[in-house]
Amino acid sequence: MTKRDYYEILGIDKNADKKEIKSAYRKLALKYHPDKNPSKEAEEKFKEFSEAYAVLYDDEKRRMYDQYGHAGIDQSYSYEDIFRGADFGNIFRGAGFNFNDIFEQFFGHSAGYDRRSYARRGRDLQYGMDISLEDAYNGLETEIKVPRTETCDTCKGSGAKPGTTPNKCSQCNGTGQVNYSRRTPFGMFTQVTTCNKCRGQGVIIEDRCSKCHGTGMIQVTRSIDVRIPSGVDEGSQLRLRGEGEAGEAGNGDLYVAIHVKKHPKFDRQGPNLYTAEEISFPEAALGTKIDVDTIDGRSGRLRIPEGTQTGSVFKIRGKGMPDIHGRGYGALYVEIRIKTPKKLNRTTKRLLEELSDALKDI
Repeated sequence: MTKRDYYEILGIDKNADKKEIKSAYRKLALKYHPDKNPSKEAEEKFKEFSEAYAVLYDDEKRRMYDQYGHAGIDQSYSYEDIFRGADFGNIFRGAGFNFNDIFEQFFGHSAGYDRRSYARRGRDLQYGMDISLEDAYNGLETEIKVPRTETCDTCKGSGAKPGTTPNKCSQCNGTGQVNYSRRTPFGMFTQVTTCNKCRGQGVIIEDRCSKCHGTGMIQVTRSIDVRIPSGVDEGSQLRLRGEGEAGEAGNGDLYVAIHVKKHPKFDRQGPNLYTAEEISFPEAALGTKIDVDTIDGRSGRLRIPEGTQTGSVFKIRGKGMPDIHGRGYGALYVEIRIKTPKKLNRTTKRLLEELSDALKDI
């Protein structure tokens, strides 16, 4: 199902500031919050506009959404990450709603859930790669070196020295979070914060792994094989599944962003290539045949008809770039430029003067 536009969901303009975003969300939330409207339709609407608020109120997420739409959000953030840092607490302060209800609504558990039990996929990575136009034409198989975070192979991600067991945090009882509740004239307000004793891990590691120093992760540089398909264009992205950073729910993906370097002879526009060739005035006037360089490294034969003017363009079919989906080749367009000699000897100058006189009556 296609997602609706976030701005449309909240009923705000694309230039709305944070105050307007928060105000629009609060009005919708007070109307459709499950505590006030228990219908299934209200619940789905509540989820929809809460997601819109969480994205648009966050500067970085909003920038990603404005530039790439829903694809930019879905590829960069897990569903939990979308809501992380959203200012729900201030939104509902004084309204009699418990902050835990929001997390219960989205994730099926309260805000005091054990974060370690909610497995998350690893972070996606991006790698920029420069290739030549010839590589884009022929395709390329190469190896790249990518620095990334992986699960420590010594402690298997626990952070503890092999043979030892981390202790459950006594302050948060292993949840990684601490709840602080206080009563207000509008009801009980609960604030959830990360446990400062275990830093949200839920465990205290007495004997840390010597390789990862207790983090459970290590930084490595991996050699990864990449196949660039023929016909790839500037700005294309190749997705290598599972080659991103490690996570409890599996690795993220690696996106290889392609930059095709400028070619000294050919300009590219989609599947077509453009080049220029010089010929002499007599060749242009009388007609000729010339050899034209092509991107595949083989010369193409081009017939120049008599009376060709400078700036004339000729098309050679099938000598452009291959279609990335295998649907043939583009064309090569050749612009003809008349070459004018910079220095003339006496004989050449006399002949040109005679020719100039002869052409006056034409």
